[in-house]
Amino acid sequence: MSVAAITFGLVFLAEVADTSGLVTLVLASRLPARWVLVGVCAGMLVHVGVAIAAGSLLALLPERPLEAVLALIFLVGAFLIWREGEEDDDDDDEITLKETPRTAWSVVLTAFGITVLSEFADPSQIVAASLVARYGDPVAVGIGALLGLWVVSALAVWGGERVRRYIPVKWVTRVAAAIMVGLAVWTAVDAIRG
Repeated sequence: MSVAAITFGLVFLAEVADTSGLVTLVLASRLPARWVLVGVCAGMLVHVGVAIAAGSLLALLPERPLEAVLALIFLVGAFLIWREGEEDDDDDDEITLKETPRTAWSVVLTAFGITVLSEFADPSQIVAASLVARYGDPVAVGIGALLGLWVVSALAVWGGERVRRYIPVKWVTRVAAAIMVGLAVWTAVDAIRG
């Protein structure tokens, strides 16, 4: 259960700081929110599936090289999360839909497609893949990652702008990046000790 909780916390922090939450917020402001959330949550399911598959492949490496690779991946993830919080988010509010979807099904498909494309190789996906390889528990990591992503998506749909007013993204990204650096150091020490 602790692997799921750790994963939830890290993925939640990585995703709160991510610009894809803004994409969800903008979609929900222009389209029916409940159908946007259904599409986004379905897209996140694909996102986690890819992360679990990638992490499971990483876990096939021998232990010491795996730990060295994971330490590097955690550092890359920390850098990506940190950079995400430092970037100017002004451009992310300009999502243009050529045609407004008219049915619930088309809203779900639009939100699903945008989510799958925008989340590919996202910091939260790197975090989840790394944790699968680190802990060897794809089910717990998958549950924690999926719940973390779904909670952030729900927050983005129903109150993202209010949350962003009270908790600066810069601080969320710094905390998430610091945790990733800590995991990198811990994993590197394990690799050195053997």
